[in-house]
Amino acid sequence: MKGFKFLLTLAVLVLFIAACGTDDGGASEKEGSTGEDSGGQTYTVGIDTTYPPFEFEDSSGNYKGIDVDLIRAIAENQGFEVKLEPMDFGGIIPALQAGQLDVAIAGMSITDERKKIVDFSEPYFEAGLTLVSQKGNNEIKTLEDLKGKTVVVKSGTTGAQFAQDNKDKYEYEITVLEDSPSMFQEVSNGNADVLIEDYPVIVYAIAESNLDLKIVGDRLNGDHYGIAVLKGEHADLLDMINTGLQELKDSGKYDEILNTYISE
Repeated sequence: MKGFKFLLTLAVLVLFIAACGTDDGGASEKEGSTGEDSGGQTYTVGIDTTYPPFEFEDSSGNYKGIDVDLIRAIAENQGFEVKLEPMDFGGIIPALQAGQLDVAIAGMSITDERKKIVDFSEPYFEAGLTLVSQKGNNEIKTLEDLKGKTVVVKSGTTGAQFAQDNKDKYEYEITVLEDSPSMFQEVSNGNADVLIEDYPVIVYAIAESNLDLKIVGDRLNGDHYGIAVLKGEHADLLDMINTGLQELKDSGKYDEILNTYISE
């Protein structure tokens, strides 16, 4: 009888330990993903952390920026969760196509070409491209001054597309790099004559760093950023994103996020 009681107690103890155990199978998230306890659906969101003030990693290893704060706020407003997945910008749309991402928010300009592959949210930021040169370079003032010069761009961006579309017209050479900081250094060090970058990004970079760069002339175009999902997929999610974005604008939270990183 004592043996039976002992085995029964042991069985109960084993069940109790199993019920209280933790799952160590998943890696811990950096600050930036919302928690897993609210019961909402979790979506994987592609970001490019070399793109301040929209996305960057701070000294503590946490993801920050306009895009990061915005997608978190939309998720909280609409009751879903986000898991942030940093990657090179050029790999984000292919990752959506491969099913590795559900959403992309990466300072992605809304273009007709991209609309063939992804569905965009309503625009959330007006950007535009600009030329950037060394501070001491007074030779380049417009696109017409680029003949025989080297223009550096970031792979997969509207800046890269703009440079390619206008290469023959203005007769310059193109160097393609994978991230914005490398572009900045290429021009700052004199290895390229100019770079093409989104206006708010370079304004922030010049203000926050000691780069020997300046903006040249007026913006080359006007474009808008959108949040993307794979075309024909996640229609309900896109509806939630648009609803959340509008509610953030109506409440003033959207302006609060922008003002955290950009001074008008």
